[in-house]
Amino acid sequence: MDPKMKTVLVTGGTGLVGRALEAIINQEKPENEEWHFVGSKDADLTKLDETQLLFAKHKPTHVIHLAAMVGGLFHNMNNNLDFLRKNLAINDNVLQTAYEYKCAKVVSCLSTCIFPDKITYPIDETMIHNGPPHSSNYGYSYAKRLIDIQNHAYYDKHGCMFTSVIPCNIFGPHDNYKPDSSHVIPGMIFRMHKLLYHDGDTADKEKIFNVYGSGKPLRQFIYSLDLAKLMIWVLRNYNSIEPVILSVDEEQEVTIYELAEAIAKAFAFKGQLVCDTNKADGQYKKTASNRKLRSFLPDFQFTNFEDAIKMSVQWYIDHYEEARK
Repeated sequence: MDPKMKTVLVTGGTGLVGRALEAIINQEKPENEEWHFVGSKDADLTKLDETQLLFAKHKPTHVIHLAAMVGGLFHNMNNNLDFLRKNLAINDNVLQTAYEYKCAKVVSCLSTCIFPDKITYPIDETMIHNGPPHSSNYGYSYAKRLIDIQNHAYYDKHGCMFTSVIPCNIFGPHDNYKPDSSHVIPGMIFRMHKLLYHDGDTADKEKIFNVYGSGKPLRQFIYSLDLAKLMIWVLRNYNSIEPVILSVDEEQEVTIYELAEAIAKAFAFKGQLVCDTNKADGQYKKTASNRKLRSFLPDFQFTNFEDAIKMSVQWYIDHYEEARK
């Protein structure tokens, strides 16, 4: 093999971010990189032997580690033990096997939900371990936090360039729309599509769409193809074990109700949006600073939020039959 050639293994490569990475790589067609996108059908990464067989098959020099047990607020609240145990197993198996195969670099994907619940804003990369995460998803959050600890430990003992990125809330084509486990944007897209196309003959203007919670919590959302471009940059150019937040700018934060309005506009929904305050809000805000990212890429242009929502809604409409729902 050409010593300059990278063989990149993407775990969780059939999901939202993996498919976005694949789309960008297919556009770029890099001559010195060979990419392999693998999913749960290729290996059960909670099992060490299957993880080792996967690495033996693809012989990666680099890894983008996306694989995880994931879910939205309500799924997390009810399954903290499962989220903890399965993600601990996946992460330990992937990082240890990457070390054994002498991978030059591993980029793991974390989440802004790992940050402490009680914290000053905006959040930055130095604050990960400053207190317990929000109680609603502590299992997932602690498992993801430990990747940062593992990265430092592998570097201290073996000099491994294992690093991590922390994206804000991700959305886009190929998302998970299953109502019992989806995140907020695909969950809303699923429910509004169902309301418009499958819930009887009531005139659109008479239909009511329930926004779960008060609608007041604030979130930053990143379009999956923007995130893919940034993760590819990290793989090729970022050489530090310290994590980096990949997020839109602070002023691009929106409320959950504003999100619902954007989705309603994309669907041309003429009915009424009503907040269901019997549903939990979760964490009120988790505003993240992308100052570190901007120090490297000051001119990076994020896709306009409403445009990205419109493209995501249209993708779901066009691919309804094969979408994960």
